Amino acid sequence: MRYIKSSKYYICTHKGINMSTAIAKFIKVKRKQLKLTQPELAERAGVGLRFVRELEQGKQTVQLDKVNQVLALFGGELGVVQKTEL
Repeated sequence: MRYIKSSKYYICTHKGINMSTAIAKFIKVKRKQLKLTQPELAERAGVGLRFVRELEQGKQTVQLDKVNQVLALFGGELGVVQKTEL
């Protein structure tokens, strides 16, 4: 198992599943729950539209500070969780 921890959420993926894909799905679902378009999300987060599009597409090389700017809108932040073997 691999984990991404934010202040309110844990995003957990099984080995072999791309972590950036899990983040992308989370962001997209939360954006749609708030009924925001990608341009609206970009503006509110203070990031570029291109960044939001690439983030939601699961691009693997994104700036973590910008990811946290987006996650902050949902009350979250990307952080490190101690890996434990199950």
